[in-house]
Amino acid sequence: MRKVSVFGATGSIGQNTIDLIDRDPAAYEVVALSGGRNIAQLAEDAKRLRAQVAVTAHEELLDDLRDALAGSGVEATAGAGAIEEAACRPADWVMSAIVGAAGLKPGLRALEQGATLALANKESLVTAGALIMGTAKTHGARILPVDSEHSAVFQGLVGEDFGSVERIIITASGGAFRDWSLEDMARATPEQASSHPNWNMGQRITIDSASMFNKALEVIETKEFFGCSHEMIEVLVHPESLVHALVGFRDGALMAHVGAPDMRHAIGYALHWPERRALPVERLDLAKIGQMHFRAPDPARYPALRLAHEVMEAGGLSGAAFNAAKEVALDGFIEHHIGFLEMAEVVEEVLTRLWGGACHINAEMTLDTVHQTDHIARKTARDVIAERQ
Repeated sequence: MRKVSVFGATGSIGQNTIDLIDRDPAAYEVVALSGGRNIAQLAEDAKRLRAQVAVTAHEELLDDLRDALAGSGVEATAGAGAIEEAACRPADWVMSAIVGAAGLKPGLRALEQGATLALANKESLVTAGALIMGTAKTHGARILPVDSEHSAVFQGLVGEDFGSVERIIITASGGAFRDWSLEDMARATPEQASSHPNWNMGQRITIDSASMFNKALEVIETKEFFGCSHEMIEVLVHPESLVHALVGFRDGALMAHVGAPDMRHAIGYALHWPERRALPVERLDLAKIGQMHFRAPDPARYPALRLAHEVMEAGGLSGAAFNAAKEVALDGFIEHHIGFLEMAEVVEEVLTRLWGGACHINAEMTLDTVHQTDHIARKTARDVIAERQ
């Protein structure tokens, strides 16, 4: 019986993970589940799976969680410190699906225990890639990618010599506004940006998909996870979301991962690795599909991709600054303080100011310097947004 924990259990990745665990409950001992404000869902899953501990990120909701778990034998805790403590509990396999920079510390703590980390929290590698990969190496832990694109690349490299890889191509649906004019995108509302044409995801990642900031983070994540140069990484807009990534080799061959847009593909691969087991996902009928489409992303529509390459070229703590500025800009859009296209403008201005000397962007990467850079970038982003109002 494998000991497993799921951090970010009430989000879309977490719920899909629990769906797979729930289909073979005798194979797993659930150590910890963490969630946010959806206390009812967190408690229901914790009781059904007989978790040792359930943790809400919000300390003010601890009493609600305790009440929901009363008589179940499941321990209730709350707060960032409690999530870290839960991540220190021995587990064989840990899903890191907390959204944003908040997922960094729990992921590091799980790696320090030698656990296999199924990484869906892309911000961990974006903000502190060297720290994450170094911690895994030091403690003999393994990281398995859960983003569909990186899982696809990982699978495409099985049995291959990475030295023969010439390029890595990750695909993007183009999000809610892929066929909108720039004028219409400038007037887009958070409600319109929150509807994805292919994937069922949370609001923040869905908006990030429309702006291509999600893909920008994934480009940086690709570099950090696979240790390749940023020049090797390409992005293609693929509206059908059936080809998740392609690996190009020096002999001209392309290895593609093709599958239905269902996150249980990547989650299941990480959960069962190195085996392949049956998964409850759609089997594609390529004859019925008939054709698929690909096009290069328009730089004017998706400046986030250019910024990602500039961040990778700058190196150091630039990823932490980029992610923090992006999160604040996204908040500003959701709260109607800035327009959809202004998000990229805010992020670029923050990077310009920090690269200009407002932050020690080339300092040694430690947890403290990552947090310091995150703090400075967030404050700078809030200042930039305030200046625009």
